[in-house]
Amino acid sequence: MTRIDFYHDAADRLQVACRLAAKAAQQNLRVLIYAPEAETARAIDRLLWTTPPTGFVPHCMTHDRLAAETPVLIAGDAEAVPHDEVLVNLSTERPTHFARFQRLVEIVGREDADRAAARDRFRFYRERGYQIYTHDLSHGDR
Repeated sequence: MTRIDFYHDAADRLQVACRLAAKAAQQNLRVLIYAPEAETARAIDRLLWTTPPTGFVPHCMTHDRLAAETPVLIAGDAEAVPHDEVLVNLSTERPTHFARFQRLVEIVGREDADRAAARDRFRFYRERGYQIYTHDLSHGDR
């Protein structure tokens, strides 16, 4: 069953996503960053080139010819994803394909609308019996 981690009270959801993707890649895990909004996908792509500040996280879009061998992928949909390890959700909606991944990461910002949408996703997962882990980022994003 998919492990679900909620990182809540993030000052910057995209920065947290970059840090978590970098950490997973360092652990030889493959990551799919689900960003269905084109603007979000472009922003996360730019950030991954400079996060961490002294390096970069190897990444590309799922349709790139190097996707099969790249540790971090960015996708707007679940089509042709070549792995099932870690899914980072940057959508306000629950990814319909989350259950095929070993781990789902939900990053919740500080805005009321983001919190409300996250509560709905949390409730959905809990009602279906998924084990959920929570991580409080209010004392500085980790």
